[in-house]
Amino acid sequence: MIALAGLDFTDRLVVCVGAGSVAEKRIARLRAAGARVRLVAPVATAGLAALAAAGDIEWRGRPFAPEDLDDAWFCHTATGSASVDAAVVAAAEARRVWCVNAGHGGKGTARLAAETTSGDVMVGVVSAAGADPRRTVAVRDAIAQRLAEGALPLRRRRRPLVGSVALVGGGPGPVDLLTVRARALLAEADVVVHDRLGPTGVLAELGDDVELIDVGKRPQHHPVPQEEINAILVDRAARGLRVVRLKGGDPFVYGRGGEEVIACRAAGIPVEVVPGISSAIAVPAAAGVPVTHRGVAGTLHVVNGQEHPGEATLAALRDDRATVVALMGVSALPRFAAAALAAGAPPSRPVAFVENGHTPAQRTIRTTLGSAVQDAEAQSLANPAVLVFGDVARPDLLLPTSDAAPVAVLVRAAPSQGIG
Repeated sequence: MIALAGLDFTDRLVVCVGAGSVAEKRIARLRAAGARVRLVAPVATAGLAALAAAGDIEWRGRPFAPEDLDDAWFCHTATGSASVDAAVVAAAEARRVWCVNAGHGGKGTARLAAETTSGDVMVGVVSAAGADPRRTVAVRDAIAQRLAEGALPLRRRRRPLVGSVALVGGGPGPVDLLTVRARALLAEADVVVHDRLGPTGVLAELGDDVELIDVGKRPQHHPVPQEEINAILVDRAARGLRVVRLKGGDPFVYGRGGEEVIACRAAGIPVEVVPGISSAIAVPAAAGVPVTHRGVAGTLHVVNGQEHPGEATLAALRDDRATVVALMGVSALPRFAAAALAAGAPPSRPVAFVENGHTPAQRTIRTTLGSAVQDAEAQSLANPAVLVFGDVARPDLLLPTSDAAPVAVLVRAAPSQGIG
């Protein structure tokens, strides 16, 4: 019968008999677990020989002898000879040393599991009847994928002594655009402090005991001031809870992530930042608008559309080889467009408005700088929307279109349909 057990190899002697490619991989794994390695083999791979020369492992350059197992806690044999491997297993069993027979797993007294880790959780898979490495690796990989997706419960029931905060960029909205790191942190979270935009669909996947705190801002309506958000993060983490601050886009692209990092560090709270796909890039891409394109635009200028454009922004708007992306700029569009025109930006400059990017309600309005305000009003442009100024917004840049209509309004029926 086989029983799984977690072994602590830290500073314990492991004897490895055989020094081929299999042994090299296993020794790397054992050393990573903290083991001291004694290698027994007449010849060794270049990699193992280099480790021995550097003093990182002990190498006895001769055939195996039972006394090689003196003081050993664990043994691994991979000589390529069934009879030699069997002799190693027998010698190890006589000394009550667990032994892995890599040549025939079912004839050893131990097996190395196919492992995967997520945070402080390690999962191992072994075959209960005979060695079947392909199957165990396939099962391990399937579990690893589920862990990466945040689909398995990872939260520790016992709270740590010190809590933590993770500022997680959730990207433009679809749950499957979250990073692997983001999914893992959400699976471990005790508290999720989230915005109105971003991948809010992932919240339904969290356990009932996870505290959800909505601090989302809406145009002209900020029910939870930033100072209060900072206080919430610090308060929950100070209680020993794992806090995820889930944001749309990237925490450091108009996400006020810097202010939250400062607040956490001032309170002595461990904080990490997990990048996300900024809507400045992802939303135009969803509409088939590349923010840079060889031969068209080699410079990207991202601005807060609510602010009056500064000299650098006005210069970019005049530059035929630059792209200007304005976030949160719908209400200030008249002022923004007027300033651009007054500064010498051409009225013919192509413009694209991408509304509700990466949602079933996504639509794209293509126009020009001179007609932008009029067309936005005519089409009832509303937040959330990303505004793109520059030749990359030409309707015919990636896909041929008719020149008949001065305003092209493209409605995307579903996020999975590609360029709309």
